[in-house]
Amino acid sequence: MTTTSAEYPTASGETSGAISGTAPEPVDENIWLEDIYGEEQLAWVREQNARTEELLEDAEYGELEARILEVLDSTDRIAMVGKHGRWYYNFWKDRENPKGLWRRTDWESYRAGSPAWETLLDVDALAAAEGEEWVFHGASFLRPAAGQPHRRALLALSPDGGDANRYREFDVETRSFVDPAEGGFDLPTAKGNASWLDADTLLVASTAEGLPRTSSSYARTGVVLRRGESLASAERLFEIPEDHMMALLAHDSTPGFERTFAVDWISFFEKRTSVLRDGDWVDIDVPADVNLSSHREWLLFRPQGEWTVEGTSYPAGSLLAARFEDFLAGSRELSVLFTPDEHTSLQSWSWTRDFLLLNLLRDVSSEIRVLDPQRPGTDVAWASSVLDACPPLHDVNAFAVDDEDDAEEGDSVGGGDGGADAGADSRAGGAGNDFWLVATGFATPSTLTRGTLTRAGVDGVVSTHEVVRTAPSFFDEGAYEVQQHFAVSKDGTRVPYFQIAAKDLVLDGQNPTQLSGYGGFEISRTPAYSGAVGRAWLERRTEESAGAEGEAPHSRGGVYVVANIRGGGEYGPSWHRAALQDKRHRAYEDFAAVAQDLISRGVTSRQRLGCVGGSNGGLLVGNMLTQYPELFGAVSCGVPLLDMRRYSKLSAGYSWIAEYGDPDVPEQWEFIRTFSPYHLLRDGVEYPETFIWTATSDDRVGPVQARKMAARMQAMGIPNVWFHEALEGGHAGASDNRQAAALQSRSQHFLWRALAGRAA
Repeated sequence: MTTTSAEYPTASGETSGAISGTAPEPVDENIWLEDIYGEEQLAWVREQNARTEELLEDAEYGELEARILEVLDSTDRIAMVGKHGRWYYNFWKDRENPKGLWRRTDWESYRAGSPAWETLLDVDALAAAEGEEWVFHGASFLRPAAGQPHRRALLALSPDGGDANRYREFDVETRSFVDPAEGGFDLPTAKGNASWLDADTLLVASTAEGLPRTSSSYARTGVVLRRGESLASAERLFEIPEDHMMALLAHDSTPGFERTFAVDWISFFEKRTSVLRDGDWVDIDVPADVNLSSHREWLLFRPQGEWTVEGTSYPAGSLLAARFEDFLAGSRELSVLFTPDEHTSLQSWSWTRDFLLLNLLRDVSSEIRVLDPQRPGTDVAWASSVLDACPPLHDVNAFAVDDEDDAEEGDSVGGGDGGADAGADSRAGGAGNDFWLVATGFATPSTLTRGTLTRAGVDGVVSTHEVVRTAPSFFDEGAYEVQQHFAVSKDGTRVPYFQIAAKDLVLDGQNPTQLSGYGGFEISRTPAYSGAVGRAWLERRTEESAGAEGEAPHSRGGVYVVANIRGGGEYGPSWHRAALQDKRHRAYEDFAAVAQDLISRGVTSRQRLGCVGGSNGGLLVGNMLTQYPELFGAVSCGVPLLDMRRYSKLSAGYSWIAEYGDPDVPEQWEFIRTFSPYHLLRDGVEYPETFIWTATSDDRVGPVQARKMAARMQAMGIPNVWFHEALEGGHAGASDNRQAAALQSRSQHFLWRALAGRAA
C-alpha cells in the first residue's frame, strides 16, 4: 500500500529543501512518469489505455460516439466567418475534412444561405503531402495598400495541436505558401506570436533558434524579422526577465493610428505595456493589474483591483477611457464607461468604427450596452443605450464585423450591407458600424444575427438587424427546462448555478446528475447549447426501475448542472480574487455547496451525482475527489493539475503562480498543499469511481500529473480508477472532430455507467 502522508522523507531521512530555504518536496514514487515520451512511460500509457478502452468501448459507447460525431460533423451548423476586405473567411471541419478547410466567400453568397466557398487551404491534403499532422490555429492578414485586396497572411500551424506553432506566409490569391527560397516567411515551430509590421517585416516573439525562454516556457525576447533573415540573427527589440511569464510584440496598422506595442506579461494577471516612439519604448503608466486596450484615438482601462488616480478611486472591474495621446502626455482625465455592482460585471467589449459594444453579465445572464463616445453636434459623451437582444438565462455576445470598412456604396472592397432593413444607408458607409450577435442557451440552438448601428438624433444609437443563421437542433429542447438556483457556500456567499432537466423532473434523489464547473483565471461559465450534452446526457435514459410504493416504474434522463463558483469571472475580478491562492478553498466550498444543494433539493443523491472538469476544472474535481468524496458517485477529471508541489516545474505551470501560489516558498506551500489532490489521497477512504484523461501532446498542463495521480490511486488499491491518454490534440485533448467525439464519449459514457447503471 502506498504511503500517502503529505510529507515524505528522503532516503537520508530528511526532507529536501531544508538548506536552500525552499519548501520540502515530498518523495514522489511516480516521478519517472514525468518523462513524457520515454519508451517505458508510453508503454505504461498504452497498457492503461487498453484497460480503459476494454471497459468503456462497448456497443453502447460506439452508438454514443457516432451520435456525438454526427453533431460535430453536421454540415448544417453555423459557419462563423471573419471579414477581411470583401471576403468572409471560415475554417471548417467535417467528416470529409477532419483536419479542416480554410475557405472564403462573399457576403451575398453567405447571406443567401448556400455559400459558394472558395477553398484556400485543405489541411488534410497539406498533412498528407508533408507527412505532418497539422492542426490549423488561425491566420493573421497583412494590411494591404489602400484600394488593394487582402492577399498575404501568416498561418499558424501546430504539428500536434499543442501551443507551439509554425508560422508560414500564405498568398490567398495563388492559394499557396510563399516559398522561403523566394523570401517567404517560415518560422520554426515554437511558442510565441508574430505580427505584421509591414509587407517585408514581422515582429516576432519566439523560443525558436536559441532565443531565450521564460521559466513558464514562453518567449522571453521580441525581434524584428526582415525577409531573408533568421530569427537568430534578427534585431532584438524587447526582452523581459526570465521569471516573467512571456513577451509579446504587436503592431496596430490602423491608418492614422499606427502603433507598435510591447507587452511584458509579468504574471497571468499583471502586464506592462509600452509603445514605440522614435526608437524608444514609452511605458503606458498604469499599475500592472490594469488591463489596457486601444482603438484609434482611445485608450481603455479595466482595473483588476481598485485603482486610485489623482484622488479618485475606481473599483475593480470598471471600464475607463482616455484619449491615447493625452494620457501618454500626462493627462489623467478619465471617463467612466462602466461601474460594476453586486449583480453585474463586464465580460468583454468590441469597437465598431464609431461605437463601443459592452458585453455584460447580470447574474450570469447577458446584457449588451452600446456607447457613443461623442455624438456629433452635441456635448453628450459616452451616451449609453441597451441593445434589446438578450433573452433571460442566455449568453449573447456582440462584436464588430469589420470596424475599418469605410467603403462607399459600390466600392468593391466594401461588402457590408448590415441588417435586413439597413439597405443603402448602411452600404454607403461600408460595414464599419456593423456587428455580429451570437446568442445561445442551454436549450436554445445558437443564432447568428447581423446588425448595423446608426445615430438617430435625440433617440441616440439605434440598431437594425436580421437573423443570418440558426444552428440545427440535435435533441428535443422543448422537453427540457432551464432553471437558475443559488446555493449558499460555507461563508454565506450565494453561488448561482444552472440546472437543465426534463420538465417533468421528479425530485426523489434518483436522477443521474452531471455537475460541471471551472472556478479559475476569471473565466466565466455561461449558458451554451451543446448537442453532444443533449444526446449524451439529457436524452439518455436509465433502465426502468420500480417506483416507490404505489407508484409506477420509472426511467430517468440525465440532469446537467453548471456551477458559477468563485475563482471564475461571472461577477468580475472580485469574484475571481475571492478564490486566489490562500483563498482557493472557497472555490471548492462553493462547488461542494452546489452539490449539497442538489442533494438536499432531491434532484439527485450521492450515488447519482458525478462531476466533470478540465484543466483548472480538473484541479477542481480532483479536490472534490479527495476532499468531498462523500458527495459524489463518480468523477471525470480531464487534462488536470493535480500535483501542486511540482506544477510550477512542469510544462507552462510556472505561469500560474499568481493564481495558485509558489510551492517552493514554504509559507505558500502550507496553503497549496491543502488543495493538492496528489498529496491528499488517504488510505481507508471510499473514493468515487474515477476517470482521469489527458493528452501526450498537451504542452500547457502536460500529461504527467494525470499519469501520476492514476498510478498512485491504483497502487493504493483504490478500486475503479481509470486512465486514458490521447496522443494528439494538445490541451484540448482532441485536434479533429473524431478525436473530440471519442474524448467526449469516454467521459460521458463513464459517468453514465457509474451513475445510472446502479439499481435505484
